[in-house]
Amino acid sequence: MKFEDLLSEINGFGRFQKMVLCINFFGRFSLACHFLLGNFIAVIPSHHCSISSLDADEIFENLTQEERLTVSIPVQDDGTPASCHMFSYPQFHLLSNSSSPSEVAVVQCQNGWEYDNSTCDRYLFCVFQWDLVCDKRALSRLTTTIFFIGVMCGAAAFGSLSAMFGRKPMLLVSHMLGMGFGLCSAFSSSFIMFAVLRFFTGFTITGMCVYVILLICSSSDVEWVSIEHRKLVGVIDSLSWTFAFMSFPLVAYFIRDWRWLTVAISLPTVTAIITWWVPESARWLIANGRVDKAHYYLHKCAVMNRKKEIIVSIKPENLAKIIVTDRGNRKYSYLDLVRTPKMRKLALLTGITWFAVATVAYGISFNISSFGLNRYLTQFVYGAIEIPAKLSIYYLLDKFGRRITQAGSLLFVGISLMINIFIPKDKSVVRTVIAVLGKGCSATSFGTVILYSSELYPTVVRQNGMGYNSFVARLGVSVAPLILLSDDVWSHFSQVILSSLGLSAAFVAYLLPETRGRCLPETIEDVEGIGKGTDNLPLQDQKMDEKESSRLKWKDNLIVQNT
Repeated sequence: MKFEDLLSEINGFGRFQKMVLCINFFGRFSLACHFLLGNFIAVIPSHHCSISSLDADEIFENLTQEERLTVSIPVQDDGTPASCHMFSYPQFHLLSNSSSPSEVAVVQCQNGWEYDNSTCDRYLFCVFQWDLVCDKRALSRLTTTIFFIGVMCGAAAFGSLSAMFGRKPMLLVSHMLGMGFGLCSAFSSSFIMFAVLRFFTGFTITGMCVYVILLICSSSDVEWVSIEHRKLVGVIDSLSWTFAFMSFPLVAYFIRDWRWLTVAISLPTVTAIITWWVPESARWLIANGRVDKAHYYLHKCAVMNRKKEIIVSIKPENLAKIIVTDRGNRKYSYLDLVRTPKMRKLALLTGITWFAVATVAYGISFNISSFGLNRYLTQFVYGAIEIPAKLSIYYLLDKFGRRITQAGSLLFVGISLMINIFIPKDKSVVRTVIAVLGKGCSATSFGTVILYSSELYPTVVRQNGMGYNSFVARLGVSVAPLILLSDDVWSHFSQVILSSLGLSAAFVAYLLPETRGRCLPETIEDVEGIGKGTDNLPLQDQKMDEKESSRLKWKDNLIVQNT
């Protein structure tokens, strides 16, 4: 008897599974909003050196604002005032164009900066709070990188802790600490304090990621649903991110203070109280020898799905035969991902794929202000395009399988980014449309890799595997803001890097094995034994061929026991 057989008998997608899916769906809103917070509070608005000190001497008394800027601030090639330099002293002769601005000596801003309030929301940017411009310009992007470095470290930590203590306790800890650090960061009195608290917010909030497989509920959900419903659950679960991506710009539009915006997205984690009802993974419990607890949750599942008579016939000790493993005598760790040849290859290929998928996806998501269109609208459209993109996953996974869908979506992302390199900067609408299409393909890629990877790793190290993948993905996300800074060297540099990553990862993803319609591997031996089974068939394919006969034998045993 396989675990999939048991799930099918007690309804692999009944009321119990739908309840778990709904709880996790709404519980991830805060998580996705924190990921996008930097798009609105760390954007650098139009600015120029402050000339208020000159006003104090009343030397500008009879000049208009435009004339004041002319005599105080040099002009850039595009005709706008320079952002980081000013004339060493007022150049009144420039009002009559008697001299070229290039012949006039300039210095760095001496008295701070003035920001263009007509094109930005002053209180929405923490940039204003600590003047993160010019020499400190990189710090505005660095806050996002610091947050995702915290997420990266938290992914590794919570992946290991979840494997040791279970998914459920770590989920509760993640919610509570994530809310605490998030609220504290909103009242930071210095940039260093803000950066440190953002790091710990990312570190602790990652527990939600790892539990739900990242972007990451799929691990628990996949472990609770039958084979035929895996892709449906993966698609529905990934739409929770889409819901947050579309809602967050609306929240940011109405809450114009960056502090209160941070508070608003941190408070929803009070749903931690609800997550206490989320069941522990029965697979994980059985693999760890805790069959009594696994039987308890399976009984709850059967009762809620109105299949109580099935589980009543099974004793807890019989569950130990479902997953044959020595987990009860040893502890699995991240080292088990590289101890054996095929596990090493699997970890390498999935790691590269996750790194590229995350870097490209967030490289596009963070780049909402370079197209010349409204950032709120751009972010909303970025979220909206994910709906058809993720719904298409359901058809694509069934039609082409996991491997082709993963590799194909990455290929199209790379192509769309490459096309944007050759479109002139002044074609902002066209560039945005191409970027939105690329964002849709990246959403398909992200939604696929989550489900795909959860099916590739065996139960005994699935949480470690997904923790490792999440770690690598967050490394990619933390690098994404820095990649965007490369546009200061060449305006298309970031697009070249992201496009190259997408195209390269498409080839790597194609090397992964297909998992469509196959049983989840339970042990490392299942992965290492994928070569040939007893009937000279791939082991997992053989398991599928034996599924019906196994289920019938199990039913016969139940009849014998009841008689």
